[in-house]
Amino acid sequence: MAGISPDYDVIIAGGGMVGAALACCLGGSDLKVAVLDAAGPPRWEGNDYALRVSAITPASIRLLKKLKAWDVIAAERYAPIDAMHIWEGEDSERYLDFDSAEIGAENMGVIIENRVVQSALLRQAQTHSNVRYLSPASVAACNDHDDWLDVQLENGDHLTTRLLVGADGARSKVRELAHIDTYGWSFDQTAIVFTVKTEKPHDHVARQTFLSTGPLAFLPLDDAHTCSNVWSADTDEARRLLSLSDDEFRTELQHAFGDVLGNIEWVSERAGFPLTLAHAKEYIGHRVALIGDALHRIHPLAGQGVNLGFGDAAVLAEVILNAHEKRRDIGERHSLRPFERWRKETNHKMIGLMDLFKRSYGSRQPAIISLRRLGLDLTNRIAPIKHWFMRQASGLENELPKRFY
Repeated sequence: MAGISPDYDVIIAGGGMVGAALACCLGGSDLKVAVLDAAGPPRWEGNDYALRVSAITPASIRLLKKLKAWDVIAAERYAPIDAMHIWEGEDSERYLDFDSAEIGAENMGVIIENRVVQSALLRQAQTHSNVRYLSPASVAACNDHDDWLDVQLENGDHLTTRLLVGADGARSKVRELAHIDTYGWSFDQTAIVFTVKTEKPHDHVARQTFLSTGPLAFLPLDDAHTCSNVWSADTDEARRLLSLSDDEFRTELQHAFGDVLGNIEWVSERAGFPLTLAHAKEYIGHRVALIGDALHRIHPLAGQGVNLGFGDAAVLAEVILNAHEKRRDIGERHSLRPFERWRKETNHKMIGLMDLFKRSYGSRQPAIISLRRLGLDLTNRIAPIKHWFMRQASGLENELPKRFY
């Protein structure tokens, strides 16, 4: 290093689930790592469920176990997904069933509140002596000194690093400072998230119906009669649904979902989030790398967003550690290029598949409706096709770094 020893080898901007996972992956190495977290660790009181949950795939569970965060998560609460049931709202006779037993899997994943995963990963990251957690702290500016970066924080402090990782979400400051553009579009939809209690137990089945205005999902929580919900609706319709009283909303929800789980007895508060697709044109810059939502955003209809982020974190850590072990500069583009090559194919495939799925089920054109119904019938009848979809959803079909899986 040209006359300077940086404060850190790696600074991770963002202490959410993906940034914390990267810190855990690098924990225990002789690299000096800092995590900058603007919001601080999640805190909660009581037993109420959080509105934001994630469907964690078997591949991501394997990573969490490797990082020694799973036992902390399991001690809190989670719900396994034993099966999935998918149908069109207008045609409940045509449906698709996935059962983990068909491919000999323990389950198809689990539903966990985001705060439970984030808290467990942050706690585990801080057990490593080479990881420093700074909060509240966020990146304000960055100056390039060729062999290192001078990172200015919002509070005016300066830190130096060989590599700055943007794990700071959809509106990534790191991505902005690195002048990395994204491509994508708005779905003109809003995801309404809430929690319900139902008359009948969910039996650990994830259910999703595709309505003419967007998909509605009921995801099992650890209480047998409680589900976390995502209702993705066209923007105008979502605005109307959010404006309804609790009783009015419950009535519309019951009508939209039907009586699969009997009466919907209670609905929590609701929150809405605009839905967009975005993908960074570059994964890396000079001494910069992007992961998670800073790198890509997809429609939540299959719950793959955070799982892609965990894959980014594990692969980036593998590339960084490999370069470090070979005494290469971990911040140079040629050292980071394998990360971009490794993840681009996987991310492109999942982004394309989810967009195709969303557009197919969002279309009201008769020809598209006929094709998707044919696709449903074929998938249900032809086991290899069905099992391929299930393996893709598990995340285990992708090339994963053996160090972490």
